[in-house]
Amino acid sequence: MNFNDELKARTVHVNTVIKDYLPKEEGELSTIVSAVNYSMESGGKRLRPLMMECTFQMYGGKGTQIAPFMAAMEMVHNSSLIHDDLPALDNDSMRRGRKTTHREFGEPLAILAGDVLLNYAYETAMLSFDMVKNMPDQAAAWERTARAMSVLSAKSGLTGMLGGQSCDVEHDGHSLTERQLSFIYKTKTAALIEGSLMIGAILAGASEDQILKLEEIGSDIGLAFQIRDDILDVAGSTQETGKPVGSDVRNRKTTYVSMFGIDAARARVEQLSESALQNFDSLGAKHDFLRQLLEELATRRK
Repeated sequence: MNFNDELKARTVHVNTVIKDYLPKEEGELSTIVSAVNYSMESGGKRLRPLMMECTFQMYGGKGTQIAPFMAAMEMVHNSSLIHDDLPALDNDSMRRGRKTTHREFGEPLAILAGDVLLNYAYETAMLSFDMVKNMPDQAAAWERTARAMSVLSAKSGLTGMLGGQSCDVEHDGHSLTERQLSFIYKTKTAALIEGSLMIGAILAGASEDQILKLEEIGSDIGLAFQIRDDILDVAGSTQETGKPVGSDVRNRKTTYVSMFGIDAARARVEQLSESALQNFDSLGAKHDFLRQLLEELATRRK
């Protein structure tokens, strides 16, 4: 199976996993749940749960304990997208080729949908503890699951994604230093990629050294991914990206492209990608699909 075919097959599998954990649209909560599921079922690359499952497999993980964390990480990611698109932030009208959540359901429900989805992510990840009782070494399994929960919380919270978003909002419309921009990219974007790689390895029982190396790889890939996003906002098209291009310019956002130029941005993406791949090759454990996926992220067109 070639890379693209395997990517499609794995994405279909991830979508099935996610669908199994979505809340039911029924009763008095049907409207807010519809708004939540509208975001979750709108497609997307599913990169974070893909990476998580790959590292779980790479270190010999077996069974379905990874599934709740895969769904939870995508919920965290989508909660941030709902809020990012709001008029108070990026004010985008399209996401993944269709109307953003606030355009479809209104701003108040979109705010609440993002809040619900973030909390529901933790509820979902906690289901992983129910699976521990069926494992042979329960004490070790409990410890790994608790560590995975800690990583999920940290990478999505104040010192991770939400901290990066708040810093981004605080400096909206103002010039940033390179240090500030790097901090925002590392927390807002890279943190969830770091967490995804780490959680898969943690649940599979990888060593601390391997987990920390995966965190470094996630940091480099996350930065490259965000800088590539900056490039696509300038040089991409709506047909490719599924969202309006040029929003960074319209919103007067400081990006790597606006700070250093598009050629320097492309060179930085290549440098970060090479660093991540060299680190990946030094892990000892191998996963050919994951390695190629990390490599492909540097040249993506959407």
